[in-house]
Amino acid sequence: MESNSREQQARKYLEKYRIMELLNLLTSHLLFYQPNKPREYLISLLERLRIAKITGVAFPFFMDHSNIVSMFEMMDSGRKGSISFVQYKRALENLGLSTEDEDLKDDGNGITLDKFKDEVSRRVQEIWSAF
Repeated sequence: MESNSREQQARKYLEKYRIMELLNLLTSHLLFYQPNKPREYLISLLERLRIAKITGVAFPFFMDHSNIVSMFEMMDSGRKGSISFVQYKRALENLGLSTEDEDLKDDGNGITLDKFKDEVSRRVQEIWSAF
């Protein structure tokens, strides 16, 4: 019984401070840039995050506009101008911007490039501002 309580305390702590989201984003940065000195890179990234938080400057996301457009275009192989909800959810998970158990609502309308860009930007801003 006590171990279950410890697990619940740990889970609540991780959720309260959004630690898993932070670790996902840090890991995504590492895999995207693959620096030669990963520990130093992570320290630098966390320092930039601290400075951005203090100054109110937006923290730079590792994917710029062209990367997001390219990702969308790869998923929209039929050039329909939209992707499926399943593709959208998977893309957010791959970017570390969503978890498998997050309950996203499918409105049945497909996801356009504008909606995809807006949602990626919103989620990045939301996650970084939480730290």
